[in-house]
Amino acid sequence: MTPPLAVDIDGTLTGPSRAVDPRVMSVLQEWDDHVVVATGKAFPYPVALCEFLGIPITVIAENGGVVAVAGEEIVFTGDPDSAWAVAEAYEEAGFGLGWDEPDFVNRWRETEIAVALDQPLDPLERIAADHGLEVVDTGFAYHVKTPEVDKGKGLEAVAHTLERDPAEFVAVGDSENDVATFETAGRSFAVANADDSALAAADEVTEASYADGFLEAVDRIETE
Repeated sequence: MTPPLAVDIDGTLTGPSRAVDPRVMSVLQEWDDHVVVATGKAFPYPVALCEFLGIPITVIAENGGVVAVAGEEIVFTGDPDSAWAVAEAYEEAGFGLGWDEPDFVNRWRETEIAVALDQPLDPLERIAADHGLEVVDTGFAYHVKTPEVDKGKGLEAVAHTLERDPAEFVAVGDSENDVATFETAGRSFAVANADDSALAAADEVTEASYADGFLEAVDRIETE
């Protein structure tokens, strides 16, 4: 029996360029249970992915800050006011968020902010801590977020809405922000390009990287 799936986007469904690998599309479209897109991206991005794939909108966005299941109330958690206060203080200290204008990375964020990886981390972490927030490195950006919010809690909320046990889910990801998902799901895969925290937390690690690793994980799931 095919289990429900919770899958990250960047570094998991993509290649190094962050473009979604076309081969994963039919896999997600034909998956014989719920597919939860769980990402650090701003809320509209995973919704759009579901829309263009033609699969039900079942989304954990912004590292757990937004949970949306089609037909149900959208749940927002986190402290966006404090996150933007961190951004303001960071810029006043002489730094920037690091994105081109217009800033499409943060334009539609509801619960957190994201800072480019080429920006200084130490002052960002210090300012975030002063505001009661934390910084998570997803490998694609530094995310300034509420410590109590993560993808694992998002998966618990989605599972509750779907009347499923979180332990039924298989999770696939590549980053520090996927660790909580791995700890919540019943089975977890880190793709080979994953960071050290994800590699350590996953039940299994694929030999292949990026989308090839995701497809390898799918093959393991479907052949057992």
